[in-house]
Amino acid sequence: MSVFDIIENSPVSKFHRKLLLACCGGPFLDGYILSLIGIALIGFANDIPATPVETGLIGAASLLGIFFGATVFGAVTDRIGRETMYALDLTVLIIACGLSAFVTDAWQLILLRFVIGLAVGADYPIATSLLTEFTPSKRRGFMIGLSGLAWSVGAMTAFVVGYLVVNFSGDHSLWRWMLFSGAVVGLIVVIMRRGIPESPRWLASKGRVHEAEEVIRKVYGKSVKITQYDIDQLNDGGRPRSMLADLKMISSGGYLKRTIMCGVLYFAQITPQYVLYTFGGMILISAGIKGTNASTLGELLIATLFAVGVIPALKLVETWGRRPMVLVPFALMAIPLFVLGLWADAPPWFIIGAFAFYAFVSGGPSILEWIYPNELFPTSVRATAVGVAVGISRIGAAAGTYLTPISIESIGLQATLMIGAGVTLLAFFVCLAWAPETKGRSLQQSASLSMAT
Repeated sequence: MSVFDIIENSPVSKFHRKLLLACCGGPFLDGYILSLIGIALIGFANDIPATPVETGLIGAASLLGIFFGATVFGAVTDRIGRETMYALDLTVLIIACGLSAFVTDAWQLILLRFVIGLAVGADYPIATSLLTEFTPSKRRGFMIGLSGLAWSVGAMTAFVVGYLVVNFSGDHSLWRWMLFSGAVVGLIVVIMRRGIPESPRWLASKGRVHEAEEVIRKVYGKSVKITQYDIDQLNDGGRPRSMLADLKMISSGGYLKRTIMCGVLYFAQITPQYVLYTFGGMILISAGIKGTNASTLGELLIATLFAVGVIPALKLVETWGRRPMVLVPFALMAIPLFVLGLWADAPPWFIIGAFAFYAFVSGGPSILEWIYPNELFPTSVRATAVGVAVGISRIGAAAGTYLTPISIESIGLQATLMIGAGVTLLAFFVCLAWAPETKGRSLQQSASLSMAT
């Protein structure tokens, strides 16, 4: 019996709902900012000529920033705390989004997109670790999974805004306003995050026992005494003392398999998704879909189905389980990519339908890329593990986003889609080998190697 069973068994309260809304603001921003660039790029290219390499770098820069932001600041978050970093990262994002509206050259936008990526990447381990460490076990998969839904809703909102702006102006000339809108959304999220306390699990793992007990008293209304046994349970029997020790812990033994599995899962889910969001308009236009807003409507449909597909997954991940909800969707996601890769003359309606099917069935991996990294590692290294998983995913996402326009031009759209299908199948086999079932387990049980089955 652990003191932290109070958190595991608590009912969902007003505090949880506020925390959930505040934490989902980060993924929403990510989906919004990283997707809106796909529409803004069309207007940017008309006003500020850019080479294919520069265009690829604009798409990939934020992903490279996420890689460094997540891996570096995930480890920093485990050292100095979740709350300390909670608003600072988004303040940087707001400034960078605001400056994006005033760029006059491609390199300026590339630089600012990299800074935006740093902020977004830092927010992943900060916000999801904080949410994970406050949520009850019976609702943890659902509540963390809502982060995936928030990402998709943010992307969908970006395409709605893009469509309305383009429809209002008649072209893509208001791209600067599109980019600036990210600063407005970011400010709203920062305001929402005011008053969220530090995680009592993290405080206890660092020996700040009295502060942890006070947070539990304020949030859950119960006075507790945290023992050394409770602290050992949080850290799976150990307590790394440096960032290097944290990294060593998640890159050795059983945790290494978990790190690889989470990274590959995230890699395979996010790489084709980011390519579709960043260059979906260009892909649909090259496939023969014409009209000022036709490609944007196609992207909006795909983004909507990414969000809709998450909704049944949120329930199934708690009833059917984590493992089937990652394996079955990955198998189905490979089918439309293979078919499009083989069918060179597919009609536009089939192309949109195939991408829409891919988007809808991806709901399971879309939420498990958030759930698994947060559940499978101890409190002392949770943010570090999330950051590394995000970092691994962004290596592929950045490379894919950078190489997509070059790949389409050099080897063609069909061969590019076949590569995406191969990546999806790779994730299927890795998850088949190493993805555990954590449904219904406490956070200590799911993170402990001794409890693995």
